[in-house]
Amino acid sequence: MVDMKDGFTYIITLFAIVIIGISLSIAGQSWKTIVKREKEKELLFRGDQYKKAIMSYYNFRKRGKTGSLPGKPKDLLKDPRSSATVRHIRKLYPDPVSKDGKWILIFDRNKRIKGVKSSSTEEPLKKGNFPPEYRKFANKKRYCDWEFSFEPKVKRRRIGRKNF
Repeated sequence: MVDMKDGFTYIITLFAIVIIGISLSIAGQSWKTIVKREKEKELLFRGDQYKKAIMSYYNFRKRGKTGSLPGKPKDLLKDPRSSATVRHIRKLYPDPVSKDGKWILIFDRNKRIKGVKSSSTEEPLKKGNFPPEYRKFANKKRYCDWEFSFEPKVKRRRIGRKNF
């Protein structure tokens, strides 16, 4: 013979398991969002490091000349234009939001590296409140739309006018 107390305990136990399952599901979603936000912060940091390294490489003076971009990412670790060890970036950081960690390189018309962007097509959580130099990232649909590139200022030659 089944006691009423046993049935009630069974129902309470099932109810507690359902509540715990729902709580864990909510906690899992919250944790996933927290991890994604941290990866976005890391993407902004690492992309900015590459942009600054490319800018440093471009502005590095060798025999009074500046103005070349790196040919490959390893050139940022040890500048081949110098006999001394010149580092423009501490290490080659992987892409924190893509599955394989590989960046998409952005090239200029001379096939020199001017920037990087993520290879991830996921939608970012961050849609606004970017630092001033990255305001263009606002409302982008995918991480691969966030381009960290250095645009050298082209010096224009002045053509003097002669008075006749």
